[in-house]
Amino acid sequence: MKKFLLLSTILLTLVNCGPKAFVKGNYDQDVNRENLMNDSWSETDMQKAVADLVGNLVAHPTISVAKRPPVVMVTQLQNKTSEHIDTQNIMDMVRVELMRGGKVAFIDKEARTDISDEYNYQNSGMVAGESKKGPGGQTGADYIINGRLDSIVQEVGKDKTVYYKLVLNMTNLKSGVISWSDHKQIRKQFRKKSIGL
Repeated sequence: MKKFLLLSTILLTLVNCGPKAFVKGNYDQDVNRENLMNDSWSETDMQKAVADLVGNLVAHPTISVAKRPPVVMVTQLQNKTSEHIDTQNIMDMVRVELMRGGKVAFIDKEARTDISDEYNYQNSGMVAGESKKGPGGQTGADYIINGRLDSIVQEVGKDKTVYYKLVLNMTNLKSGVISWSDHKQIRKQFRKKSIGL
């Protein structure tokens, strides 16, 4: 009996010390709830930064008093942080949030190859003449939106501060002049704790 208890105790200890895996989860009903599980760029950072910047852009006279919705193309966001961050995801959110307001029209830069391929197919003789589309009818962009994401990390003892700055610019394609520019700053503070406390 003692051997059985000893063996059981050893097995339980080995099982508890083995590798851990996330095996059970739940859907979070509120994706806007703050997420500070670690010190990296998070969806909360993205949501806060994009919401503020898009709100400021929509209120700018270039959009707010325009007689017709300006046609905009969202291009790239430079990642100047030390983290691997999906900057396309950030710019997609900028585009979607701007479109929700209905005050801006967009050109999809990523779809240009697909559009060109479709033009070629429609002109191959496979498509009825009355429904064919072709080159020469597309609308040109009035503005380009691009930007940069920077970070500064400071760590002293058990304290760590992570600072992010997201800058967006909207440039007039005709003049090359930046019509709007703004930034959102986020600073997060963390404190190291011993494991198990």
